[in-house]
Amino acid sequence: MFGRDKIKYMFTEFINRKLKEARYKILKDKTYFGEIPGLRGVWASGKNLEDCRRELQEVLEDWLLLKIKTGDYVPGFRSKIGERLLTHA
Repeated sequence: MFGRDKIKYMFTEFINRKLKEARYKILKDKTYFGEIPGLRGVWASGKNLEDCRRELQEVLEDWLLLKIKTGDYVPGFRSKIGERLLTHA
């Protein structure tokens, strides 16, 4: 696996792993709230569970891309492309 395929695989694996750790709850107004423990700022809400899950995945994807772009630490994500380290584990 090389180049873009490898990067896509790494992102997909990380996102899938983190989505399995997500915690959801129903709020008093009957909407759903979801968050991923350990990833500050990664949360979402929706009128039903599927909307909340979909929104949480989008938030996680955007969060991960921003962290990588800014060189911030991403808990549980480490990747080397060639000799270039994308982020720290």
